[in-house]
Amino acid sequence: MNLLAFDTSTDILSIAVQHGDLVREHTGPGGAQASAVLIPTINRLLAEAGLSFAALDAIVFGRGPGSFTGLRTACAVAQGLAFGARGGAGVPVLPVDTLLAVAEEARQRHGCTQVVAVLDARMDEVYSARCEWLPAEHRWQADADFGLGAPETVEVPAGWSVAGNARTPYGERLAPQAPHVPALPTAAALLRLAPALLAAGGAMAASDALPRYIRDKVAKTTAEREALRAAQAASNPS
Repeated sequence: MNLLAFDTSTDILSIAVQHGDLVREHTGPGGAQASAVLIPTINRLLAEAGLSFAALDAIVFGRGPGSFTGLRTACAVAQGLAFGARGGAGVPVLPVDTLLAVAEEARQRHGCTQVVAVLDARMDEVYSARCEWLPAEHRWQADADFGLGAPETVEVPAGWSVAGNARTPYGERLAPQAPHVPALPTAAALLRLAPALLAAGGAMAASDALPRYIRDKVAKTTAEREALRAAQAASNPS
């Protein structure tokens, strides 16, 4: 297949292009730099692989959960590139859950098949999902609803591994008795997941692609902050 995949949901920017058996990859700093670097790097990788946007079977992106800005960036770029391809006829877009990509990266790098995928959500919380590899079907089965909560709330079944990027910031607060492996939602993992997801009908028109947000908001309004200060003052009178 001919695929373009990218993920900007973490502090690491990951891009990959697949042209048949040939894969070209880029990994570098993400965050605030992602929006400036993403499109030029995509163009370079496509050129190295001898591909045009018109030749792509799909554009694959990590839809979240993750950084709000990163998710919006990935979705907007995927939509823009898909809309403009083939003289405006467009190419399909495949949004992929980032926690599923974490599980796939853990399987590829560490051989894990029963994974609690965890990503740092900042604000003293983590995103999490249980993912189990089904070898007979060559696909992952994951929780329909992803978790968001303090590191201490993550439950790991016996014999399962924790994979992701939350071990470093939270240490022993995160499933201290379980084995941990580092893993990120890489573009290469998105490429490996894509065939099964495309076969299952996961591709869609660019206009229908959306990020997957788990946390509804990242900041309190002025009124909410004032109400919180008032409540704190009432509970702690001087």
